[in-house]
Amino acid sequence: MKKMGGRDAVVDSDTRAVRRASRFVGLWITIASGALVIAAIGAAFFFILDQLRPSELGEKPLPGEHKIYIDTTEAMIAFVAVGVLAVAIAGVLSLVITRRAVLPLGRALRIQRTFVQDASHELRTPLAVLDARLQILQRSLDEHDPSRETVEQLREDARTLIEIVNDLLLAADADENSSSAGPVPVEPAVRSAVDAMAVLAAPRNIDIAVTTRFDDGAAAATRVPETSLQRCVTALLDNAVTHSPNDTTIRVQVTAHKHDVAISVADEGTGITGIEPRRIFDRFAHAAPTAAAAPPRASFGIGLALVRDIATRHGGTVDVAETSPDGTTLVLTLPRA
Repeated sequence: MKKMGGRDAVVDSDTRAVRRASRFVGLWITIASGALVIAAIGAAFFFILDQLRPSELGEKPLPGEHKIYIDTTEAMIAFVAVGVLAVAIAGVLSLVITRRAVLPLGRALRIQRTFVQDASHELRTPLAVLDARLQILQRSLDEHDPSRETVEQLREDARTLIEIVNDLLLAADADENSSSAGPVPVEPAVRSAVDAMAVLAAPRNIDIAVTTRFDDGAAAATRVPETSLQRCVTALLDNAVTHSPNDTTIRVQVTAHKHDVAISVADEGTGITGIEPRRIFDRFAHAAPTAAAAPPRASFGIGLALVRDIATRHGGTVDVAETSPDGTTLVLTLPRA
């Protein structure tokens, strides 16, 4: 398939998703139709066999009576041929009908992604300008000015909005640079994300420990672009730091198997509560806040959903491996390059 970037790539991704859905639905309609056809043909065939009377073959037809004699072997062949033809026609029709039925869904997805992408692009510049002006205002205020705290809160709100817009833009531009020119080492990307998140973890005395285990001794690599890979690990670490109590340790382990690479992030929080664990990767989903963790930062539930989108797009998965009152472990698994 032709390689595309930007908005064209988003459209292509939506088209592929819609076609996969139509093939899946068409397949099950074909299976259901085939089962009904086989059941109907079988019932008809056994009914005919039940009506056959060998003793009647030697009887002469009565006046005005007509008899038809059927060869069972030929009848079986005819029934099978009709059944195969009926299943084939049902499969083709179901594929065509389902593809047409889901076309509006594909258009809706493209419109949604385009709107999010355009809106995010348009919001980034004014938000950056707003943050810069607030920063200038903050520097111009005297240290004991009563307005200083309010301006600082406004800057924090502006930074939060910038992060949200960046997450929305990443979600909308998820297909941009989705294929890498070559294998991307996993460990450097993981350590870069750890170094970045250590700034948030240090004030709460949260340690982030990284370990690696390669089954064949070779460095782990994947086809996921480095920026996307680092973004995934950062989102997992951000979630772990947010829900970790002070003075605890977050353990990050990179494990390379023969065909895939697993990145696990384990915290010592109180586990996922108030929501089904598998739903934390849904957009805008929130788990119940934990008393042991720090006051929650503004979050709109996009980070982990973006991790799932990136993992799925590159043939990987992200799952909750374990969650309990002793902590939660999230595992990102990606195909190995």
